[in-house]
Amino acid sequence: MANRFLLTLCLLVAACTSVSPPPAEAQEKPVAIHSSALTFKLDEPDATRIGRLIWRGGIEMKADSPHFGGWSDLHVTPDGRSLTSISDEGAWLTAIIDYDAKGDLAGLSTATIGQMHGLDGKLIEKKAEADAEAMARLPDGSWLVAFERRHRLWQYRTLDALPLPIEGPADIGRQPSNGGIEALTALPDGTVIAISEEYSLKPESVVGWIGQPTGNGRYTWSSFSYATIPNFRPTAITVLPDGSFATLERAFDLIRGVRVRAMHFEAAQLKPGATVKAEELAFLASPYPVDNLEGLSSSRGARGETLLWLISDDNFNPLQRNILMLFELAP
Repeated sequence: MANRFLLTLCLLVAACTSVSPPPAEAQEKPVAIHSSALTFKLDEPDATRIGRLIWRGGIEMKADSPHFGGWSDLHVTPDGRSLTSISDEGAWLTAIIDYDAKGDLAGLSTATIGQMHGLDGKLIEKKAEADAEAMARLPDGSWLVAFERRHRLWQYRTLDALPLPIEGPADIGRQPSNGGIEALTALPDGTVIAISEEYSLKPESVVGWIGQPTGNGRYTWSSFSYATIPNFRPTAITVLPDGSFATLERAFDLIRGVRVRAMHFEAAQLKPGATVKAEELAFLASPYPVDNLEGLSSSRGARGETLLWLISDDNFNPLQRNILMLFELAP
């Protein structure tokens, strides 16, 4: 109960205060990340599983940079060797992933942090411009980044390069200011899948889009619905190695604090005009480690197992945490 109260207090403070890092200055600086191990279940130290997720380690991350935090999405290389993340203040992070002798998550090393550029070539700094909430690695190795507040899609050849504006869905600008595209991923053929956090046209659902590439950075967009339950909204999506999808859904209120559902659905559900109905893999809430989880990625383990990576956005609030967690998806 004490842990739940503390987490609730943290998120309440985050919601009522605007905490931002100082203005971006230099590009591409090495950053030392200090990791401390997370306890999987505070009241049951020997626990290793929740739902269909098997615990493979987790860390709380701190760093010697005022720009470290706010991590809103995540990409882990298919071999699990390194990760890339973006923040809702326009920063990006790359790091090598360290494992222990059992192949579980132990920490991050050889990390670099930088700030994304705007169309004018300057570093983006103002919150209205810098609020990057989702990212996708495209087949050519470039990055598609979704911003909210001023809703848009920008493509970066590398995250320290100048962006190319991408024409998004016709109704991308109709999304609530702070409820835009939070979930974004790309298929091997370049098809882009995006899901809005709050934009809804039908009860008990939010809007998603399928972007079919037509060449020269252009897409033909069609829409679908993603079914929701009260209070929960999607914050991340990733393609699993078998071609199906995993998503995160987050809820928060003052009584129950933050809760996150890890979800799964088959690719066959994803059709224009259809309603995707995902199934729950696991429900994360205290006493399990949980914070404002907004990033999700997948990779293959050494035994061929499917791994899920989750990262949190601390809102640059000292009462919240930047956490990175690794789970194995049970058959």
